[in-house]
Amino acid sequence: MQPSFDIAAQIAELIAAFEPACSDRETLAELQRISANPDLWSGSHGLFQRIRNKTLRAERERNEPAVCQYAFEEVCAKTLYNLSGSPAPFDADSSEWVLPNALGLAQRLGLSESSIRSAWNAGGTNAT
Repeated sequence: MQPSFDIAAQIAELIAAFEPACSDRETLAELQRISANPDLWSGSHGLFQRIRNKTLRAERERNEPAVCQYAFEEVCAKTLYNLSGSPAPFDADSSEWVLPNALGLAQRLGLSESSIRSAWNAGGTNAT
């Protein structure tokens, strides 16, 4: 896994790239705030639960853009929680799904893949 601050910074950069294009910015903004402060990372577990509820609602409504957004948000919340070192972590590979979910969301929103890869690379020194 990449160093904690790299992946957290990458998440923050991706969120900044998506926020203008997303109509529901509430949990994106919360993820942005949490990603910037390691003392808050453990709070991502509760945030994940809230995002998951939004995902389930969007799936019932067949709102594919929202499902893509919340899938991205879920892996970000899982990754930040895992970085906290708190007990009962999410799947260890959660951080490996941040970029693929970001690219899927970008496609759904009509954003260029290159802009998302640039945001990803801007956030970390060890970005892939």
